Amino acid sequence: MNPRPVIATGQQIGAGWSPALSVAKALAALAEARRTGAEAVYWLADEDHDRVEVASVVGWKDGRLVRHRFRFEARMGTAAGWLPWTEENQRQAVGLWGAIPVPQEPTLRGHALALGQPLWNRGLRAFSPTDPVLRDPIQAELERWRSLDLQTLLIQQADSLAAQGAALPLDPRTQAAWFSLDPRTGRRQRLEPGTASPQGCWLSPGAAIRPLMQSLLLPVAAVVLGPSERAYWRLCEPLWDRVGLLAPRIIPRPSVFVLPKGFHLDTGQLEPLRRGDWDLLGAWPGPLPTALFQTVNPDPAWPARLRIRFQRELLRSRDRLARLDHRLNREAASQHLGGDAEHLRQALFPFAAPQERVMPGVFWLRNEPLLDAILKRMEAPDSVLLVEEP
Repeated sequence: MNPRPVIATGQQIGAGWSPALSVAKALAALAEARRTGAEAVYWLADEDHDRVEVASVVGWKDGRLVRHRFRFEARMGTAAGWLPWTEENQRQAVGLWGAIPVPQEPTLRGHALALGQPLWNRGLRAFSPTDPVLRDPIQAELERWRSLDLQTLLIQQADSLAAQGAALPLDPRTQAAWFSLDPRTGRRQRLEPGTASPQGCWLSPGAAIRPLMQSLLLPVAAVVLGPSERAYWRLCEPLWDRVGLLAPRIIPRPSVFVLPKGFHLDTGQLEPLRRGDWDLLGAWPGPLPTALFQTVNPDPAWPARLRIRFQRELLRSRDRLARLDHRLNREAASQHLGGDAEHLRQALFPFAAPQERVMPGVFWLRNEPLLDAILKRMEAPDSVLLVEEP
């Protein structure tokens, strides 16, 4: 009997499920699985070791967004799943985000598993590739892959893509194709070509080869990927035939924007909102201050220095009136959008970046009606989804 096909997605596990796009990916996989009768699986990328990425978050303090970085008492190079999640980490997290569940184990992996429970309850399966029961049996096959010199194929593909002008968010010409991973400590170290993996350690593929290991461990029919992931998945295109696997279908991840209650917006207005072009969202219907401004020339009889000063003052006045234009257009845009336009801009583009790339997923995960609303919207094949907060 053939195993049930899998719709897979995943992300390096981060504190608070940061960034929120990881939740969007999880829900997109779940929506596709429901459409096709497959199983949705969330790949906990817990052997990655980008500590800055997993530790850097934002939260709320005194009503304002603040940046925060968690400290982990572990050696550099320790994979994310092994990073200790201490009582102090939990205390800081509660201070940033409010009440959160106790981790399932005292690690960052345990923290992520506890926060993800609303997704597991909806049918998404959490999958850790660092479970010894799963990982030990595939070591021989990974060793075979390493003997096939996949790194040379990756470099050739990178050269070809670069010649086409394609983006290379991951460059195999400088980044390692293979690492060793100590399952006892989580220590992950780069393996140079021809260097044997230390005794007792697993082979750990780099990001460009990881898609193949995913299909080795799971019957992956399709994967939900963001733009950067789709770019580096192109690197492994020549590798599937070499290792004897079929490449899964790629589903682009939709972008999700959660609107505060009372606001209404369409996707075509997102970019003007991001730029603060209020006149494109609802221009002031009457005359603007700059339209009432009369430009006059200085008297030629004035001394030159006074004529220059007079012209500078005119420019300053025009600039000040232009700011009033901007404010009036903001008032008009606010009437069209259902609330203060600048407040909406800060909510959807905090720190001038899309909400899903900045905010932690914990805010969405503990709002179960919101999860259901996003999942419902994902029934449509739209690339950008606007969801009003329930």
